[in-house]
Amino acid sequence: MRIMQLIDSLEAGGAERMAVSYANALSKLADYSALVVTRKEGPLQDQLDAAVPYFFLRKKRSIDLKAVWRLKGFVKKNRIQVVQAHSTSFFTAVLLKCCLPALQIVWHDHYGDSEFLKQRPATVLRCTAPFFSGVITVNQKLKNWCERVLKVPYVLYLPNFTAQEKNTELKTNLLGLPGKRILCLANLRPQKDQHLLLEVANKLRYSHPEWTFHLVGKDFEDEYATTIKKKHFDLKLEKNVFLYGSKIDVAAIIQQVDIAILTSKSEGLPVALLEYAAHKKAVVVTNVGEVQAVVQNGLNGLVVPAQEVQLFYDAIVQLIENSTLRDNLGQALYDTVQDHYSEIRVMTNYLNWLKNILK
Repeated sequence: MRIMQLIDSLEAGGAERMAVSYANALSKLADYSALVVTRKEGPLQDQLDAAVPYFFLRKKRSIDLKAVWRLKGFVKKNRIQVVQAHSTSFFTAVLLKCCLPALQIVWHDHYGDSEFLKQRPATVLRCTAPFFSGVITVNQKLKNWCERVLKVPYVLYLPNFTAQEKNTELKTNLLGLPGKRILCLANLRPQKDQHLLLEVANKLRYSHPEWTFHLVGKDFEDEYATTIKKKHFDLKLEKNVFLYGSKIDVAAIIQQVDIAILTSKSEGLPVALLEYAAHKKAVVVTNVGEVQAVVQNGLNGLVVPAQEVQLFYDAIVQLIENSTLRDNLGQALYDTVQDHYSEIRVMTNYLNWLKNILK
């Protein structure tokens, strides 16, 4: 089977990480595995295996027929059978299928606001869904939504998976005291709810002032990011909460922290959670998306309802004051992810599903 991953950018986001991870994993299992980026290159290009052919499309606008023509040439030259289009790249994939009707399109839906699917814009997706041979979703709620709204015959919930990070050299030295750092690995997006994090930090600085929060994720310099930075300033958290922006040395960053958190209002299956697990970090997370399928409260992490400042604060304090609990929960989460969210397990299910829909 000859498969191509399609993604709009290689910025450090969850969908982008999975596009690279699929391309790398399939290079060892499929006849051919390539990665095409439509609009913007980024730091995740460094994570791509040398064995994976790479093509940057340089797409200029939503409907860029010259770019589609270049992509058609790449697909024909390399005899690609399946295009796996991640997130918004599905539109480019559909235009490509209009040129190559025999091409099979699989859409990988990474939609992050799965707690608010009633508000999801669906008009374009309904119009393009007939061009999809199948859909992969990152949680069960998205699977149910795609089956009900898009009426695609082959929809598979397939969890994100762990992949070994390349180029783990330390480039980012975290501030604060070693042994007293809390990490949140999330882009500045409304669904990630960094407002809750700042409110928790504001409480923690009085009870445990030596502990610091470290926010690693892309700053889109939009209205939401502005509100976060204003709140950070207004609460005078400059010495308690540090913002680093997007970083590529994620593994090295995680190794420097003691507790890892996600404060999201909505999620699919966050790649950050799997990365925390790979480094055996104790986590505090909100009960959204597929997070609750991975983290069992008190067994391999601490889970609290979304948007509950006091409960989130209490959970962090519990970990701060019990290092043995931190170690035990971190090890248990590592074991869970290795057993159920490994690359080989996900890839086996993926390839069996593809073979079935392409009969």
